[in-house]
Amino acid sequence: MTRHDALIRVIEALHAEIAALKANDVAALERATRDKLIGIEAVGAANDDNPALSGELKALAEEAHRLNESCRIYVNLMAANVRRRLTALTGNDLPSYRPAIAGGYG
Repeated sequence: MTRHDALIRVIEALHAEIAALKANDVAALERATRDKLIGIEAVGAANDDNPALSGELKALAEEAHRLNESCRIYVNLMAANVRRRLTALTGNDLPSYRPAIAGGYG
């Protein structure tokens, strides 16, 4: 597999990952994440006898990076929403996790 093909695979997996996050589809998210990791390994393994990135490969890598950042932001927003809901349900405004309190050492 060439780096070009591997980057396309990563980009497709990232699109699937975003769709799975939006749909709250855990099985699809697991598949997309697995495919993304396999694609990333393939990018690293594909040397194409040229260590430098062409303009097209650089653009694909930048697109993959942008999509990965979108996934990261989406996950962070989802986590913040869950935290807000849990705070509203429990009625307390404690920080999300403090080892000293959780372990009873504080």
